[in-house]
Amino acid sequence: MRRSPTSTNFRTLDLNLLRVFDEVMAERSLTRAARNLSLTQPAVSNALRRLRDTLGDELVRRSGQGMEPTPRALALWPAVRDALRQLQQSLAPDRFVPADAENTFVLAMADATAAELISRLVDIIESEAPGVSLRVVPLITRDPRKLLDDEAIDLAVGYFPAVLADLTARAQVGKAVAFDHQRLYDGAYVCVMRSGHPLASGTFTLNRFCAARHLLVSFSGRPFGFIDEALATLGRERRVVLTVNQFFTAGRVVANSNLLTVLPRHFVGATGISDALVLRDLPFAVPPVHVEALWHSRQGPSSAHGWLRQAIGRCVPREGE
Repeated sequence: MRRSPTSTNFRTLDLNLLRVFDEVMAERSLTRAARNLSLTQPAVSNALRRLRDTLGDELVRRSGQGMEPTPRALALWPAVRDALRQLQQSLAPDRFVPADAENTFVLAMADATAAELISRLVDIIESEAPGVSLRVVPLITRDPRKLLDDEAIDLAVGYFPAVLADLTARAQVGKAVAFDHQRLYDGAYVCVMRSGHPLASGTFTLNRFCAARHLLVSFSGRPFGFIDEALATLGRERRVVLTVNQFFTAGRVVANSNLLTVLPRHFVGATGISDALVLRDLPFAVPPVHVEALWHSRQGPSSAHGWLRQAIGRCVPREGE
């Protein structure tokens, strides 16, 4: 039977060429890729030439001091990277031993979430995995999938309703889903204001809430969040006059102004100024805020990543804590 050119190319493809391609794509530099692979730069260039001939695409072009991928290379790279990773894990499965590990994990979360989880996580690391290091970076988006896909972070923790809705929709129609998630806890949100604020006493109505001036914690800077979405379903809106990107900052600002803000109930005690703040239940219903851990599916088989997820799960406060 006559074989197509594509099948012939695949049958004769040297997998080492894909390793070179993956490293060049990751580094966007022939020099750095050669160093990482312990090869000479001419050897890397020759490998790229052979892969170009096989695939019929230029793959990367010189751009300034680096390399710019072609659209075909960008489309191909995620599949190549995942295949190489799966092959490596199958041939040499990792075995994470916490007491001996020296891994560094990068977590993305808001400061309110970090205040809830990180101190407990540090206790676990100190007692079980003293060689492990953590880097906690600000969560600046409600959709961290690109950060996870680019391996800029290992795990994101936060409120990702649009992401979860998209993943569910994709799964329901049979599309590939490249991310996994785990429910950690549900957050209860309250309206927060300074002690002595005109709205700190008396009936706290929807009209009084909407007539006030508000501070919003917004990762993107957009003056519209899930509270505003809930108000919109009622045909109402509020006046957001200030946005900040940290819950700690919001607590400090409202403690010294007449602005209102909405914060996770559990977080108020972590501000260190809870005595200067008054908490009031919101005068309207809001959907539950589910705090999720989100990660790329390629990390699923990793025993190190599995340990990290399990450790974070142990940090979640239980009922009554």
